Amino acid sequence: QVQLVESGGGLVQPGGSLTLSCATSGTNFSQYAVAWHRQAPGKQREFVAVTSSYGTTNYADSVKGRFTISRDNAKNAVLLQMNSLKQEDTAVYYCHAVRQGVAYWGQGTQVTVPS
Repeated sequence: QVQLVESGGGLVQPGGSLTLSCATSGTNFSQYAVAWHRQAPGKQREFVAVTSSYGTTNYADSVKGRFTISRDNAKNAVLLQMNSLKQEDTAVYYCHAVRQGVAYWGQGTQVTVPS
């Protein structure tokens, strides 16, 4: 069973930055497609960014130019660098990993950007 552990969330002022981490153990994370999704209060979960096992990346239009997804293979982790944060980025951020049709979700980490 693959377990995903997110960390790095918190309270940050508008315009600030945070880096989220999604880490796992017991498996080679580089073989997984890994995405970040988020869910704001009262809204559906939405896609934020993804990195494939080949290293390609894709972003939601709302975060392009502000967020960067990357791999830290030494730590068996995927990072989400978030810059120029806005109040509308407030949400619980979830890590999602897929390999060979099997998907895993983390428990989520809260990011709060006050208005």
